[in-house]
Amino acid sequence: RGSSLSLHAHLRDGCIHQHTTLAMAFRVLGCHSAALNFKPRQPMAIASRRSFAASLDRMQSKESYAAVVDYFATHRACAVLRTPTAEAAPKAMTAAIEGGFMNVEFTLTTPGCLDCVTNFRAKYDKKVMVGCGTIMNVADAEKAVDAGSQYIVAPVMMPEVIQWCAARNIVCIPGCATPTELYNAYLHGAPLQKVY
Repeated sequence: RGSSLSLHAHLRDGCIHQHTTLAMAFRVLGCHSAALNFKPRQPMAIASRRSFAASLDRMQSKESYAAVVDYFATHRACAVLRTPTAEAAPKAMTAAIEGGFMNVEFTLTTPGCLDCVTNFRAKYDKKVMVGCGTIMNVADAEKAVDAGSQYIVAPVMMPEVIQWCAARNIVCIPGCATPTELYNAYLHGAPLQKVY
């Protein structure tokens, strides 16, 4: 009661390959798909990303970054949890995992979210991937990573959060609603996007 568990399919350069994603975007924009004459790559953030380079705390390895992106390619369904109480969250997410989910996301709108991220990472490490969503700024992203989140999900495309994550090899999945947002998220460094 008052809880919600939803499925989100994420694009992987992604879970639909980037050429397919961009081809769809170009079709919507009326461009010819031949314009997509480039090779898949880890997104290169635009120049303003350099401002984060001075303090790269919370740096992750390129291998862990690639492992998260690959995990999304294999486990495309993600259980996203919102509950009104801290007590309900672990029970509901445990039920989702027992039901077969291998990829889970706790949202910051859930009381005790960061404790859940920490506890589920400890309990299910290397069995279930654990992420944190409803990230609204860099401070939220820092807290989520400190709690053990393996990836970051934002409801909207915020360049500063994407760039902060990309500079540290942390997968950031922003919410996007248009081909332009999808493409700009990719340019800022998001290898996956959540499409509304």
